[in-house]
Amino acid sequence: MENNNPFGETIYSYTRAQAIDDGVLVDLSQFAVIRGHWKLQMCCTDAVWGIIETAVLREGKDYEGILHDISMTAKLAIGRKGGDTLRFQCVVGSSLRSFKLHCGPGDTPVPVLTLMLPDED
Repeated sequence: MENNNPFGETIYSYTRAQAIDDGVLVDLSQFAVIRGHWKLQMCCTDAVWGIIETAVLREGKDYEGILHDISMTAKLAIGRKGGDTLRFQCVVGSSLRSFKLHCGPGDTPVPVLTLMLPDED
């Protein structure tokens, strides 16, 4: 088989599914509010999940409410700016937080959403 990749064959790749299994990514599509807001599968990084969990455990907020607020804020920001990566801010618990939402292929060419902190890739 001929390999047309100028860098050669892939030696190893870390898949999105592996990242979810390892806890590096958290599948937010398990929440009904996310499925209601987004047609694409959505995950967040473990750092973002830590912020959400802290608001739930320490401030008495609930997952559905936080995820709704993040989704609505992201959708409002999408209306102001297009592209595959969106930066926005949202109040989570009692803190204003900065986020980055990226839309791109997952383990297949089908697009997926990944919610992360601004300094994460």
